[in-house]
Amino acid sequence: MFEYFYNEIFRRTIISFGSLFNDIEIKQEDSSGNVNNQFRVPLAYGPTQKFLARITQQPELNKSVSLSLPRMSFEFIGLTYDPSRKVTQTQKFKKALTSDKTSIQTAYMPVPYNMEFELAIMTKLNDDMLQIIEQILPYFQPAYTMSVNLVESIGEKRDIPVTLESISMNDDYEGDFSTRRALVYTLRFSAKTYLFGPVSSANSDIVKKVSIGYVAGSTGAGIPQRDLTYAVEPRAIKNYTGTVLTTLEQDIEVGDVLFKVADPSTITENTYIELDGEELYVLDVLTDSIKVKRGQDKTTPTKHVKGEAIKSITNADDALIQDGDDFGFSVSY
Repeated sequence: MFEYFYNEIFRRTIISFGSLFNDIEIKQEDSSGNVNNQFRVPLAYGPTQKFLARITQQPELNKSVSLSLPRMSFEFIGLTYDPSRKVTQTQKFKKALTSDKTSIQTAYMPVPYNMEFELAIMTKLNDDMLQIIEQILPYFQPAYTMSVNLVESIGEKRDIPVTLESISMNDDYEGDFSTRRALVYTLRFSAKTYLFGPVSSANSDIVKKVSIGYVAGSTGAGIPQRDLTYAVEPRAIKNYTGTVLTTLEQDIEVGDVLFKVADPSTITENTYIELDGEELYVLDVLTDSIKVKRGQDKTTPTKHVKGEAIKSITNADDALIQDGDDFGFSVSY
């Protein structure tokens, strides 16, 4: 039932979440309003208590040490299934690889999960905290959308809403009440991500070729044995890639077989094309028009209007035939 796969979706989502808070800066001014210090607030992955424990090892927080305030940390703390975003379990989608349009990858629709995060902000000065908070909160109303490349093998990129769920504040003291160890704000977020299963080749979903061999046998009187092989391959009867060859230069009636087109040089004889759901076979390419056979593979001949797109049907479309679709056949003997 199960097989090994690893799409790194959790890892990618965690990294994307952390990158939202990479560029937060604060300024520290003196009583005259002069900027004494301006720096980016450090961000690390890990639990808040670990960083608070490290702070106690250096009571003088203004010195240059391995850990000083202000500082931020974030952590992935929970995971829940989201039934409100559920889709049909058996539905699949397919994608052609950019490098090879005939190489198709397929996967079942993803499962929706909510990832819970905590962002801890630790400062010694209240003004530092207010500067950091004010650079974060306006972007969450209450959600901010980040784009994540969830499955690199098929180039599946999705927008993941990150919702600010709650904010809590805590003054952490040690010794008397005038000595503050750290001012800590904790922000809880929920990211609506998707989990994909294994990605496989779409070639396994549709039979690509069937061959039947007939053996006539021998008469026993020196007449050679006669063998016959009949082979059929599924062929697309509509355009999947979106490739437009040219456009019509005139309105077409149901009985017309000569189509005037804008650029006939883009069309090849003895090929199939699609025109608004009707499949046609190109018999001849003329100076400014093409001669066709209408309504191929049981598609219905219809009227067409000037400017309508003429789309190609090639091997790239054959590779993108959807499960359950009708299709034609190429035959060889």
